[in-house]
Amino acid sequence: MTYQEKKSIVSLISAIIIFGSYCLYMYPRLPAGGLESEETFRYWGSFVLILTVVSIVAHIIISIIFNIVFRITTREKEPAFADELDRLIELRAHRNSFFVFILGFLFAMGSLIIYQPSQVMFMILVISGFISDVTGSITKLYHYRKGV
Repeated sequence: MTYQEKKSIVSLISAIIIFGSYCLYMYPRLPAGGLESEETFRYWGSFVLILTVVSIVAHIIISIIFNIVFRITTREKEPAFADELDRLIELRAHRNSFFVFILGFLFAMGSLIIYQPSQVMFMILVISGFISDVTGSITKLYHYRKGV
């Protein structure tokens, strides 16, 4: 298994663990008041902002730990360059990831059109962000295994 495949698997697993553990942490704090209360908007705003920061920091830390463990176990360095195949795979992963997020964004806006509570919009946005992250990792793994 190549470095890129291992990195994609670690990224996929870490995205699932980070999102799942953060949701389990935040679920008990869900406000019980009215669906359109100011507290609800504050909750979802903090949910998204804190999830973004926690996710970025956790991914950086996990990437550093992965590189250290990879170097210790294989006695190889991380590849210092990315060739055309790496760039093409990265572009396809970003394209698929953005497509999934934009689709989720459109569904979230559509939920407002059909008079769903604002909580539904926030849930769709958060879930589509998570699914887009997973889609990008799966796309990279698929293309590194099967080719372009």
